[in-house]
Amino acid sequence: MYAEALNTCQVIVKNKMFSNAGILKMNMGNIYLKQRNYSKAIKFYRMALDQVSSVNNQMRIKIMQNIGVTFIQADREKMKKAFQKLIAVPLEIDEDKYISPSDDPHTNLVTEAIKNDHLRQMEHERRAMAEKYIMTSAKLIAPVIETSFAAGYDWCVEVVKASQYVELANDLEINKAVTYLRQKDYNQAVEILKVLEKKDSRVKSAAATNLSALYYMGKDFAQASSYADIAVNSDRYNPAALTNKGNTVFANGDYEKAAEFYKEALRNDSSCTEALYNIGLTYEKLNRLDEALDCFLKLHAILRNSAEVLYQIANIYELMENPSQAIEWLMQVVSVIPTDPQVLSKLGELYDREGDKSQAFQYYYESYRYFPCNIEVIEWLGAYYIDTQFWEKAIQYFERASLIQPTQVKWQLMVASCFRRSGNYQKALDTYKDTRRKFPENVECLRFLVRLCTDLGLKDAQEYARKLKRLEKKK
Repeated sequence: MYAEALNTCQVIVKNKMFSNAGILKMNMGNIYLKQRNYSKAIKFYRMALDQVSSVNNQMRIKIMQNIGVTFIQADREKMKKAFQKLIAVPLEIDEDKYISPSDDPHTNLVTEAIKNDHLRQMEHERRAMAEKYIMTSAKLIAPVIETSFAAGYDWCVEVVKASQYVELANDLEINKAVTYLRQKDYNQAVEILKVLEKKDSRVKSAAATNLSALYYMGKDFAQASSYADIAVNSDRYNPAALTNKGNTVFANGDYEKAAEFYKEALRNDSSCTEALYNIGLTYEKLNRLDEALDCFLKLHAILRNSAEVLYQIANIYELMENPSQAIEWLMQVVSVIPTDPQVLSKLGELYDREGDKSQAFQYYYESYRYFPCNIEVIEWLGAYYIDTQFWEKAIQYFERASLIQPTQVKWQLMVASCFRRSGNYQKALDTYKDTRRKFPENVECLRFLVRLCTDLGLKDAQEYARKLKRLEKKK
């Protein structure tokens, strides 16, 4: 598709009347960058920079950033050398001094005293910072230093294995598996994780945690539970492993036991938002609504703009039969995600229950605009227009419903009914006849045909009446 996109852009750029050629050339540069054609990418970025006005400062800065990124990506060897230099930086931490060389009580006391002093803590922080920089650098360069991200990660792993940071090699392998997951290549991810799952306890726990999550998403709960057990047994303090185990128990309907795993995960890491969210869902299942609400409100204090959390709070208030509070929280969801058709239809439903038809219509209509295939929303809007006697509008919605569910006779009967009520008897008759051809066994359609033909004084009334009697006897 890149070639087609470039051809289309070239045609547009050649048009002298087109005023945004600079932006289009920047997009062409982006395409060449994706294709790893760095010289062409830089050429088009520079052309874009020449054509973008100095008034548009933000755009010019963005183009210059892209030029810088392209130059960096174009020099793979330089990136490799920089990574090797980073790995070679000495930490200057002497681990041997924390190991007592003799049985001398005085020496042992000194060794114990310095094991957690300020200098030791500073050394821990320095090591953690160094490991963070190495992991971040590997993530950045792995996708671009070789022909594929996998080959790039393999190179990084080999370099790390030959360094003082050998223990990070397994973490890089996990990152590689996660990258495969992001690319939806599940088989490759599982293959890597299964190899890592056989290694030391820390890596084993991390790999088994990821495998458990993978099998859970694939609805293989037995395998998910098995790997969750391995992860927990390898590291009892791993909150993600405990959360996964809780998820597998939750899937089997044992909500009380699931809650215990989530609580343990929170005891090990009070910032584990997944466990807090899931325990809220568990309390909801157990009908402990006050406790569920408390969980989600705590979560809201941590994740202020999480639409999922806001929606769950609204849902709890609805279950508590407090529609005004439910509406208030759903309005906050809409402020975060204004185009979610499900949230908009839920607001319409709540306003309808409260008797506010105009507000209900507003939100149902908005929901329909963003997702015009929700049968419940279409049915409500059609019924609303029937109540307000806007028959033509109602017909439009019921016709759409009949397109979505062509095997459901009710929508075509509703269309015919609207024509009949609006006084367009001929159109109503034609619609009933058409419905009769599609659904010859439908008694209700025949009844309306008999009634309408009788009212119009048509001879067909007797024929339809005979067919109706025969059909009713069959039923």
